[in-house]
Amino acid sequence: MADWIPRTRLGKMVAEGKITTMSDALKSRLPVREPEIIDILLPELADEVLDVNMVQRMTDSGRRVKFAITVVVGNKDGFVGIGRAKGKEVGPAIRKAIDVAKTNLIEVKRGCGSWECGCATPHSLPFEVIGKSGSVEVTLRPAPRGTGLAVGDIAKSVLQMAGISDAWGMTGGHSKTTTNYSLAAFDALRKTMLVKVTDNQRDRLKIVSGSIAIHVAPAGESSVEQMEDEKPEAVVEDIPNAKELEKEGGE
Repeated sequence: MADWIPRTRLGKMVAEGKITTMSDALKSRLPVREPEIIDILLPELADEVLDVNMVQRMTDSGRRVKFAITVVVGNKDGFVGIGRAKGKEVGPAIRKAIDVAKTNLIEVKRGCGSWECGCATPHSLPFEVIGKSGSVEVTLRPAPRGTGLAVGDIAKSVLQMAGISDAWGMTGGHSKTTTNYSLAAFDALRKTMLVKVTDNQRDRLKIVSGSIAIHVAPAGESSVEQMEDEKPEAVVEDIPNAKELEKEGGE
């Protein structure tokens, strides 16, 4: 990669080709502090803006307006991340939130944990998990194939980015708080990696960790420039009322 100079130990290992998959990067236990690492190991990463909120504070010089952005990223095949950032303009704040979400990427266990299903494919969750954030508590349960995502819109976006297509969900607390709702769903998916499973359970529930089709980054692959070209201000146009909020904040 021509314009990227890695500054961390993990970044140097990825640039040298010693680590070629995202699973190996997470297993190394080294902190992911550079979004370029994700751009190399997961070039097919998608992103979605969950919330755009205008925040204000009064100072001696007057009212200061910023935009708080919540973004979810994922490859729809076992990896998902959530990021939140603030900025004076919507576009730069979105790009900053995407970079934060990339550094918060986690690996997710998937499986066929519903007793009503025996398709032997990792389309759902392997077991029930509970996630919390603030007052919001999200419970996710395995569902048979074809059920779809019976959860709220915010949790549905998080699950889709993780590659889960069928799940039951229950929510408690003030779920209208978009940030806490998304973080609670994210925390529930994080719990899937904390549960230890035996080889018998792994075979019976068809549990897989991370991606099914693993992308291996060849030496010298440069995907950051291509992804940066695909991050124009057009992202802002897809967000309802984003331009109205930005115009209101500038007045």
